[in-house]
Amino acid sequence: MAAPVVLSLARIIPTHKLILVMLLEALEILSDRIIVLYNKPCQPTCLYFVYAGWRFRCFLHPVIYDLLCMFDVLHSCCPRVSLFREGTSYDVELAVSDCAPQTSRVSSNLHSSSSMAVSRVPSPPPPEVNTPVAENWCYTQVKVVKFSYMWTINNFSFCREEMGEVLKSSTFSAGANDKLKWCLRVNPKGLDEESKDYLSLYLLLVSCNKSEVRAKFKFSILNAKREETKAMESQRAYRFVQGKDWGFKKFIRRDFLLDEANGLLPDDKLTIFCEVSVVADSVNISGQSNTIQFKVPECRLPDDLGLLFENQKFSDVTLTVCGREFQAHKAILAARSPVFSAMFEHEMEERKQNRVDITDVDHEVLREMLRFIYTGKASNLEKMADDLLAAADKYALERLKVMCEEALCTSLAIENAADILILADLHSADQLKAQAIDFINTHATDVMDTAGFKSMVNSHPHLIAEAFRALATQQIPPIGPPRKRVKQS
Repeated sequence: MAAPVVLSLARIIPTHKLILVMLLEALEILSDRIIVLYNKPCQPTCLYFVYAGWRFRCFLHPVIYDLLCMFDVLHSCCPRVSLFREGTSYDVELAVSDCAPQTSRVSSNLHSSSSMAVSRVPSPPPPEVNTPVAENWCYTQVKVVKFSYMWTINNFSFCREEMGEVLKSSTFSAGANDKLKWCLRVNPKGLDEESKDYLSLYLLLVSCNKSEVRAKFKFSILNAKREETKAMESQRAYRFVQGKDWGFKKFIRRDFLLDEANGLLPDDKLTIFCEVSVVADSVNISGQSNTIQFKVPECRLPDDLGLLFENQKFSDVTLTVCGREFQAHKAILAARSPVFSAMFEHEMEERKQNRVDITDVDHEVLREMLRFIYTGKASNLEKMADDLLAAADKYALERLKVMCEEALCTSLAIENAADILILADLHSADQLKAQAIDFINTHATDVMDTAGFKSMVNSHPHLIAEAFRALATQQIPPIGPPRKRVKQS
C-alpha cells in the first residue's frame, strides 16, 4: 500500500482571514463533510474533510482561532462546516466518524506547524449474495413525538441590552394531554462575556413527569417572507431534566441580526421558529421466522379496482349527468358512500331501474369522485377542489372532503379568503372554516377591502360574527409558519 501523501499549507496570518473562508468554500465544493476541531487560544486547530472516500486532516496555525470562533460567518458561506471545541460534551469520535467510514480517535497532541495528511479509507467488503435468515427476530420501534412552536418578540430593538438579560416565552407542549411543558429562553445580548456580541437561544424543560427526557431541537428565524433562515439544530438527542436547558450560546451575531438589509427583524419583530423531536417509549416486537422465505406481492387493490372502473366489467348501475353515462357497481358505491347505500337499499327508483340521474354535479367532477370511490385517490384535486368538496359533502365521502379542505387551505389568499369561508360554511367543512377565519383575522385590513368580503357582510353576516368571536377569544395572534402540505396516504 502506498505511503500517505503529505501536503503543505501556507501559513495563515490574522490580516488574511478571508483566505480561510475561501479555503473552506473550495473544500466544501469538493467534500462531503467538513469537521473543524478547535482548541483554546494559541493552540493548533485541526480540520477534517472527506472526498470520494479519502479523509483529509490538516493542522492550521493558532492565529486563526479568532476566525474559527466566527461561526456565523463560516456557517453562512459554508453550510456543511461543523465547529466543535475539544473536550466538550459532544463526542469527538462521533464527529470524526460522521465524516469517515471508520472510527478514529483524534489526538489532542496537535502540531503547531501547518501540514495536511491524506489517507485512503478502506473500501467496504462486497455484499453477500445470500441474505442471512434468522430463526428468531426482534423489531424495536422507538417512538418520536415531533411538534413545533413559534415565538414572536415585538419591539425587539427596545429589549434591555445588559449582558445576561433573559426573555422567556410562554410554555408549550406537544398537545393538550402532554405532561411535558417547554419554553424558549433568549439572551438578547449573550449569556456571558464570551457571547456578548451574540444572541443566545435555549430550549428549557419547564415541567416533566419523568426523571429525564431525551430530545433533539432545531431553531430558525423567520424573515419578512416567512422563510426559515439561520437554522441551527442539535447534533443528537440531548438529556433534559426538569429545569435543564440546551441550546446555542452563539446562535447569531447581534450586528447581523439588527442589520435591516438582512430582513430578519421586519417591523422590529423577531420571530423564532422551534422544532422539537422528543424520544418517547420504545416498543419491541419479536417472533420466529420460517426457514422458507416467501416474497408476498404488494397489495394492488386500488389499481385493480381502478381498472374495474375503467373497463366497466360486470357493472350493474348507470350514473347519468349532462347526457353522459358512467357504468359502475352497486356494491362498491354502497360500501364507500352511505348515500348510495341508502339509495340502493330502499325501494327507490334508482334501485328499480338501476339508473341514477345526477343533476347538480359536472361530469368531470363526477368522474373524479367515482375514481376516488374505487381507488381512494384524487389526481386532479387541486384543479377542482371546490366542486369536489360539494360532491363529497353530498355523498358523505369524509376522506375526500378533508382532502379537498386541505387543498383549499393551501390556496388561501387575500382575494379568495371570504369565498373559501362561505364555501366551508355551506358544506360544513369545519377544519377549512377554522383556517379561513384565522387567515381573515390575521389579514383583516387587506381582506376587508376585497369585493368578496364586502359581499359576505350582506349575504352571510353570521360568518362576520363568528370571525369576530374567534378573534376575541384568541390570546395570541394566529400567525403561523408557512403551511406544509400533508402527503396523501
